[in-house]
Amino acid sequence: MGLNETPSSERVHIGFFGRRNAGKSSLVNAITNQDLAVVSSKKGTTTDPVHKAMELLPLGPVAITDTPGFDDSGDLGELRVHKAQQTLNNTDIAVLVVDATVGVQASEQQLLQLFAAKKVNYLVVFNKADLVPDHLAPAKNEIYVSAQTGVAIAALKERLAHLVPQGRQQPPLVSDLLKPHDLVVLVTPIDAAAPKGRLILPQQMTIRDILDHDGICMVTKETELAATLASLKNPPAMVITDSQAFAQVAKITPATIPLTSFSILMARRKGILNSAVQGVGTIDQLQDGDKVLIAEGCTHHRQCGDIGSVKLPAWLKKRTGKKLTIELSSGHGFPEDLSQYALVIHCGGCMLNAREVSNRMQTANTQGIPMTNYGTAIAYMKGILPRSIAMLPEALASFQSPVAVTN
Repeated sequence: MGLNETPSSERVHIGFFGRRNAGKSSLVNAITNQDLAVVSSKKGTTTDPVHKAMELLPLGPVAITDTPGFDDSGDLGELRVHKAQQTLNNTDIAVLVVDATVGVQASEQQLLQLFAAKKVNYLVVFNKADLVPDHLAPAKNEIYVSAQTGVAIAALKERLAHLVPQGRQQPPLVSDLLKPHDLVVLVTPIDAAAPKGRLILPQQMTIRDILDHDGICMVTKETELAATLASLKNPPAMVITDSQAFAQVAKITPATIPLTSFSILMARRKGILNSAVQGVGTIDQLQDGDKVLIAEGCTHHRQCGDIGSVKLPAWLKKRTGKKLTIELSSGHGFPEDLSQYALVIHCGGCMLNAREVSNRMQTANTQGIPMTNYGTAIAYMKGILPRSIAMLPEALASFQSPVAVTN
């Protein structure tokens, strides 16, 4: 991904829902002016959600999802319904597509109830309006359109633009903590798990955020950090490190220089940092036989030094001295039932939008399961969490039980 390309996690996510053959796929194609979704007169053509990131005026960067029919029956139908429900976890705007010749049925009422339960902004779109010219006047959250003829498609786009949730614009990663011309040193380890030829997404996003707000970036490896700092005429305004190098970077960086990690900043941006800080102390309460879920928002090939499957489990077992069972999840496969776990440790969530990350935290909170994140957990286990959130007063206030270094 280039520095000028909007990540999927930063886009407005629009999900299209409805019964089979209501014209969801045709409507998606009409809105996007692309053959994004397969269209067929046969019911149930869409068997899995179809995703597309694109620019859609007047909304700008969006991620569109065309979901399977919600009225299916049998085993395949249950899977399709589950997929539709799962899609709502990261949906900013839900579009309920109704066949105007049939009207709202029980399955669509069920979807409307689910929208309300998930607190998702939605619009009811009566498709095939060309076949019912004498239709009733639409209600406030309804519109009649025709994907076939193009009637009211432009008006639909305008309506969707007004449904973007207030406050959806996420806070900056770090620029609000800096002044123009401040120098920030970014520590980016290059190890076996680093993607070939590119930086990981949080590093790219941080660089862009700093540059967009007239800051200055200096990027170095942890092995070169001491030489980098020594070469500077004045100390940097901040050092930001990959979490796995926290301990080494903390020893090198003078205590007078603010220090944090990409993961901590990402957790703040996604709105879960305070809860992550509150939950991190559970690490010292873990007992033999406890299960810990380590969850990642992306899917990638795990290598010998992988942070989620190798380093974090090792640090946890060293810290606690307990026989723990570690389970892993990745991508959108976050469990709905967390009752078997004593703790959830989530990645920074850079590949997930804020709504999905918040939903995961809410799921954990509702079930009474503590949840923290990579950067917070690592800083805690290395004894440097207070220092790592010192520039974030709300998060610091959430930290109730700082601990001594045990490494």
